[in-house]
Amino acid sequence: MTAVVIPKEKNQRILQTIKSYGKGLMGFIRSKVNSEEDAEDIIQDVWYQFTAIVNSEPIEQTGAWLYQVARNKIIDKHKKKKEELFDNLNDDEDDTPDFRAMLLTEANTPETEYFRNMFWEQLFLALEELPKEQQQVFIWQELDNIPFQKIAETTGENIQTLVTRKRYAVLHLRKRLKQLYKEINDY
Repeated sequence: MTAVVIPKEKNQRILQTIKSYGKGLMGFIRSKVNSEEDAEDIIQDVWYQFTAIVNSEPIEQTGAWLYQVARNKIIDKHKKKKEELFDNLNDDEDDTPDFRAMLLTEANTPETEYFRNMFWEQLFLALEELPKEQQQVFIWQELDNIPFQKIAETTGENIQTLVTRKRYAVLHLRKRLKQLYKEINDY
């Protein structure tokens, strides 16, 4: 791998930009993601993209550009989380709904937006039907991205107990959301 040579004036511009925007940009990112690791990954991606573009073309409004790149990276991170959630709700069973195909489509039509909203509404209604312990472990693990180990340390519960609770939650959600999937497909 060859090192990228950055002319001295561009290097100074990069350092000045990091000094000017670094703290505020990191605060913005932290407020939008669930973990410090995610925030650090995103800020690193933003600075990498900035250094790559600074060598090829000028940026007129540096601050606006940096925040837009950060927003895009945050959205990408959330899309990835949704994909992981759909992986847990989908199984290899033939009769399990394929929420990924339905909800992660690139099309942004009124219909797809309606279906997405309906899915999230029904998901949260279905979560409310669960015992609090199952509901909480699902939310912590899937929506808040907290590892089982950390949940176990916080609650004092055995990891296997937490895994079992989440499994029951996933089974309930699959069953409950299967009707929604059928209704949407019949639409």
